[in-house]
Amino acid sequence: MKVEKKLRVCEKGHKYYKSSDCPSCPTCDKENKPESGFLSKLSSPVRNALLHEGIDTVQKLSNQTAKEILKIHGIGPASLPIMRASLEEVGLSFKE
Repeated sequence: MKVEKKLRVCEKGHKYYKSSDCPSCPTCDKENKPESGFLSKLSSPVRNALLHEGIDTVQKLSNQTAKEILKIHGIGPASLPIMRASLEEVGLSFKE
């Protein structure tokens, strides 16, 4: 089954094709990617999901359990090791 991708244009005028209803523009996502910090190590969907939940620092990430993080739409188990490593770098961990 082939999914049809629709042409979209973001508010900055970038054109892109998407098959889902996800409104994030790949060009804007690249432009907005942080150069450092734990968010820079994550994929755009994971980064956007965390930011949507107000989780923008490792301190805020450490206030969540791994199970709570996995319940956020757009975050899967493959991103947990990266988050865990970022927490451990500063002596933190997910909430138990």
